[in-house]
Amino acid sequence: MAFEELLDQLAQKKAKALEMGGPEKVAKQHAAGKLTARERLQRLLDPDSFLEFGQLATSDMPGMQERTPADGLICGYGRIDGRRVGVIANDFTVLASTNARINLKKMLQFKTRVKADQVPFIWLGEAGGARMPDCQGARNVCTLGGGGTHTLYPEYTHFREMPFIMAAMGECYGVPDFEAMLADCVIQVKGSALSVSGPRALSRAIGQSFTGEEMGGWRIHDEITGIADRVAEDEEDCFAQIRTFLGYMPQNHHQRPPRRPVPEGSGKNMARILDFLPERRNRSYDMHRIIACMVDGGEIFELKPNFGKMLITCLARIDGEVVGFVANNPIHNVGAMDTDGLEKHTSFLCLCDSFNIPIIFLHDTPGHMVGLEAEKKRVGAKVVNNLQALCQVTVPKIAIVIRKSYGQAAVNMCGPGAGPDYFVAWPTAELGFMEPTIAADVVFGNLSEKERQDMMALMVADSSPYPAAEGYFIQDIIDPRETRDYLIRVLSIIRDSRSGGIGEHRLANWPTKF
Repeated sequence: MAFEELLDQLAQKKAKALEMGGPEKVAKQHAAGKLTARERLQRLLDPDSFLEFGQLATSDMPGMQERTPADGLICGYGRIDGRRVGVIANDFTVLASTNARINLKKMLQFKTRVKADQVPFIWLGEAGGARMPDCQGARNVCTLGGGGTHTLYPEYTHFREMPFIMAAMGECYGVPDFEAMLADCVIQVKGSALSVSGPRALSRAIGQSFTGEEMGGWRIHDEITGIADRVAEDEEDCFAQIRTFLGYMPQNHHQRPPRRPVPEGSGKNMARILDFLPERRNRSYDMHRIIACMVDGGEIFELKPNFGKMLITCLARIDGEVVGFVANNPIHNVGAMDTDGLEKHTSFLCLCDSFNIPIIFLHDTPGHMVGLEAEKKRVGAKVVNNLQALCQVTVPKIAIVIRKSYGQAAVNMCGPGAGPDYFVAWPTAELGFMEPTIAADVVFGNLSEKERQDMMALMVADSSPYPAAEGYFIQDIIDPRETRDYLIRVLSIIRDSRSGGIGEHRLANWPTKF
């Protein structure tokens, strides 16, 4: 066969692969308001940067080769803002990107390659679960994951060595759902669904009928499960959020996150930061406004904003350096953490410790949410689980007591005895075993109201930060208006230290979904 014929044959096969599931399936994808997998890669990656692996792969089932270009899974390397990334995109136009032997073989081998290269990994998910009849029968199910007894070990002995972003772009059943449980950041597009099983299989298996939205829509994972770290309005918004999150991440755990120029006007609101803190100690306020004063450009990237809302977990920059904030938010539950907040807290600790991000803890909490409902949700176990993670964090920890810091919740916020590397308070701070209003009821409940109020006032005064500073239980009491400057100085010390802020990554294999 002449070279020209060989090259023509190759061109035809590649053209067939690029057609994906064919014009009708592509039109159906567009009619649903969604991009195809290849269009998504074009929108996400820098132009002409994509190098595909396995373009000519097809199903190994007899007679299915023509119907399965790339076997419904597109993978390769590209660049985002000049940075090398590995990416997988489910091609829903090919048998709903259902998973079978070749499809999974590509996925497992490519993820192993990305892990060896230590570059960020992105999965653009939209798939319908397992492919029948490819997966049925003893031989088929045993060969699905590669055929060996340990072939799935690399997938589930998961260590956070490079950032992993999972985007739910449409129906995500089976493998994409499991990948979301491993990811460092899950971004769910409105209208998508993320669940273990699809509606059709579920109705056959358990006789219950739910839509994908009811089982795994964005409201479920944004507000109830906390699996979605961010919600995107549409696909373009999703790509923008992927780029933003990636901008806060290092290439891998051996590096520090990238430093950026400081936007003009950063810190300009520090002089009026106390305007956002009520003078009355029992008044609520939004901690977001305090954080915005401190950070570069007033910009934060919040994770799980609608889950465990009494706690803020967000990424930001101070003097160009990436930091993570764990902050009580008194506008919700007066800042008292419930079990959702504790799970969110632990997940964020894992992210920061794995990718060398210093953590700033802002205290304003009267304690944990307790009671019958809390016990039903295993509040004690969640408290201790969070503390175990906190005590294994090896990136620098900076604790600032803004207002209230009471009881066990103070410890969970990296307070006394929990290993803060830098520990200061504002003069508005209160520290103690129990919130004084509650303590007064417990200790002085049999006194008259005036006597009880007088004793409570004494308890509040006794919670002043000055005794803690005098005993060197905290390192300083700072003027709130100087907080940004204090943090810049601390971050400079971290940058100049022997470790340079690189942690030991003890939480790299800690589960982030609970």
